[in-house]
Amino acid sequence: MMDLYGLIGFPLTHSFSKGYFNNKFKDEKIDAEYVNFEIPAIQDFKSVIKNNPNLKGLNVTIPYKEQVIPLLDGLDSDAKAIGAVNAIKFDRSKGKLKLIGYNSDVIGFKQSITATIEAGNHKNALILGTGGAAKAVCQGFKQLGITSTFVSRGHSRAGANPQSAITTLTYSDLTPDVMATNTVVVNCTPVGMWPHVDECPDIPYNLLTDKHLLYDLLYNPNETRFMKRGVEHGATVQNGLEMLLLQAFAAWEIWQK
Repeated sequence: MMDLYGLIGFPLTHSFSKGYFNNKFKDEKIDAEYVNFEIPAIQDFKSVIKNNPNLKGLNVTIPYKEQVIPLLDGLDSDAKAIGAVNAIKFDRSKGKLKLIGYNSDVIGFKQSITATIEAGNHKNALILGTGGAAKAVCQGFKQLGITSTFVSRGHSRAGANPQSAITTLTYSDLTPDVMATNTVVVNCTPVGMWPHVDECPDIPYNLLTDKHLLYDLLYNPNETRFMKRGVEHGATVQNGLEMLLLQAFAAWEIWQK
């Protein structure tokens, strides 16, 4: 029986993973298929497992990166620290299926930003958003020795965050001093994603300088308004396409362990 891999989430109309992995399997002559499991509720996850005994690994996307955790048998250290999973390894090594959650977003983000970070200038970062992607970015920064501050529309969401000890600001708290201290700004929100390409996070762009790095986890459009406004003030900008590719490669490595 052909090995099966897939993605759970809802909706999955713009899935990158399916095309990426099926092209990989074809190019490398791997006898496997990658399919989308668009499930309207996390309770349907068990049916996916039961009805597909040849599953070898899964990716997880919105809105299930956190909801899937109680249904797993274990977590690796990054996934546990973050409180979010985007890759599940199917371990049948001892005759019984064990589902282990990982977070390859951490690996992808860290690898993609390392070449851009300047040790002397980039010591503190603002992370826009407090969801699963923001938590992965925070964990990546922690491993790179960069101090993070979450930015949210309100303080309430951060209290449920496993990393709640980290400072959380609102957008109105982004004073000149805060912007001068935090020379890396990462957008982990969907603001500015296609088709809403004229939107951008509400940060004080006039306070950006050529010492700032703006990183947008979005990659559609290729250059978001967030990035364009950064360029207008001399900032270095980067989108999330490389991270997307690197986290997919990391997920494959996890499944093959």
